Amino acid sequence: MNEAPQHGSDEASLRRFLVPSLLGAAVFLCPIYYDGAWTILLGVAADSLKAGIGGAMPAFLLSIVTVSALLTIAGALNPRLQERYREHGVTQVFDVPVFWLSLRLLGTICAWLIVFELGPEFIWNEYTGAVALFSLGGTIVTIFLCASFLLPMLTDYGLMEFIGTLLQPLFRRLFTLPGRAAVDALASWLAAAAVGVLITISQYEQGFYSRREAIVIATNFSITSLPFCLFVIEFIGLREHFFSVYATIVSIGLCCAVLLPRLPPLRGIQPLPQDKPPLDVQSEDSDKLGLLSKALVAAKTRAATGPDLKQYLATSAKHVMDIWMGLVPLVILIGTLGLAVAEFTPVMQILSAPLIPVLQWFGLPDADAAAPTFMVGFLDMFLPAAIGQGVESELTRFVIAAVSLTQLIYLSEVGSLLLRSALKINVLTLLGIFVMRTLIGFPIAVLAANLFMN
Repeated sequence: MNEAPQHGSDEASLRRFLVPSLLGAAVFLCPIYYDGAWTILLGVAADSLKAGIGGAMPAFLLSIVTVSALLTIAGALNPRLQERYREHGVTQVFDVPVFWLSLRLLGTICAWLIVFELGPEFIWNEYTGAVALFSLGGTIVTIFLCASFLLPMLTDYGLMEFIGTLLQPLFRRLFTLPGRAAVDALASWLAAAAVGVLITISQYEQGFYSRREAIVIATNFSITSLPFCLFVIEFIGLREHFFSVYATIVSIGLCCAVLLPRLPPLRGIQPLPQDKPPLDVQSEDSDKLGLLSKALVAAKTRAATGPDLKQYLATSAKHVMDIWMGLVPLVILIGTLGLAVAEFTPVMQILSAPLIPVLQWFGLPDADAAAPTFMVGFLDMFLPAAIGQGVESELTRFVIAAVSLTQLIYLSEVGSLLLRSALKINVLTLLGIFVMRTLIGFPIAVLAANLFMN
């Protein structure tokens, strides 16, 4: 009599794993031909939403950044309101240090100046602030609204545990990392770079990773978030080549993940004085189940604890709020200033001048226009696409998109998370990793561009 309920429960957990996971895979991973180009369902949904908002987008974006600034200031001045933020689980959105509050305020001021074309022209010019607000901000708002409410199907019901368990042997041999790092990697590649970084930092703080392992994971597996890839590839005008660019990004990411842990500066990362040896998490090896069976058990266990509908909607809404209120003002500020420097000053041309003969040697057209894009990615991952959007050659734009999405260490998000973390990593180390990733990724991107675009 006890076996029937157990069998029924096992079938229910299997359904709870399969149904949302297959739906999530269909939305994020399955190519479809739509409106004359190959894309994914997430892209179709985001495009439809953006078209629906239409001319109201400037007012909508201005409302978002203004509400973000006002609620953050109010929280800083009112302890009672801070308590309300904690009760509703949005403390990380509105209770931020003074430095990040200042950036948020500056981003909001930029947005107002751009919308009403006030102040210096370099802020609201059509090639600077207008691009940052309307193109970057508008695309982020629509893509991440859709992604936030669809991603849990991919990440919260066992698919990541299933794939992660299957990849455990590969991660140990190929990347010299614990098997559980596969889950962190998938969180970044399938969800968002920040998600994977936060998971990795948490695992380090709980003692599951050494400092070197955590930094290697955080700086090598947070590069190909599907929403970000879709956004950048569409923005730079390569929507019809989405899968070719994405395949190139994955290839570069894998090469960097194999090579960089064995090279400086990652090779020389040392533990902090207070660090303890990582916890022994190899008990999985004592399990006599086969790898596929272990993957199914892990997936069904995760699915059994997956969010119900109320939790699902609440978590997704908080994720949307975090992106809209936290990231959008920052992108507007950094995007505007970065584009202004590139458009109105010779700084980037001077700094990138030594790259021009290198790009020409590799046979890239428009080398002088493309050269700055390979440097500004350290500030923000959107800037290379924003600057490279005007490059005439599709082949060169292909290389710009692939490299910018694999340079990884952009200070506006991933870099900021790492600098503020318990890993105690500094800007020079991040810059070194950025340079190494660029050096490895660039020739692979050129080879792939010539293969796919000719």
